[in-house]
Amino acid sequence: MTPIRINHVAIVVPDVAQALQFWQDALGMTVSHIERNAQEAVEIAFLPVGEGEIELIAPITDDSGVARYLAKSGAGLHHICLEVADIEASMAQIAKTGAELINESPRIRDDGIRYAFVHPKSTGGVLLELYQLPTVAKP
Repeated sequence: MTPIRINHVAIVVPDVAQALQFWQDALGMTVSHIERNAQEAVEIAFLPVGEGEIELIAPITDDSGVARYLAKSGAGLHHICLEVADIEASMAQIAKTGAELINESPRIRDDGIRYAFVHPKSTGGVLLELYQLPTVAKP
């Protein structure tokens, strides 16, 4: 498994709209879109930068994993996401080393992106997300 690139860096915030005041006004960044991920119970603002993105994520329920993280750790860096070509093969290679995967199998977003997380105790303290983008059918 060789990661393709850093897809995004996620920052947990209590409120996306409030956090955007800094990212847009102070840094001049543009939001490509904002979405809600009901499966993870978060609202996400996507801010493209270079070949990747900064994601601002805020919990939309009080009992989600991100809400618990925010209550325990406060706002700040939440995870780094590496894009991979084959998420199952990447997960198998990671598991083979004895590292702890949070997800037993990849989850699938509405847009077809497949993702899984690696526990911070296996990565030196950083939550790591793996992303496999959907394949595009060639004409």
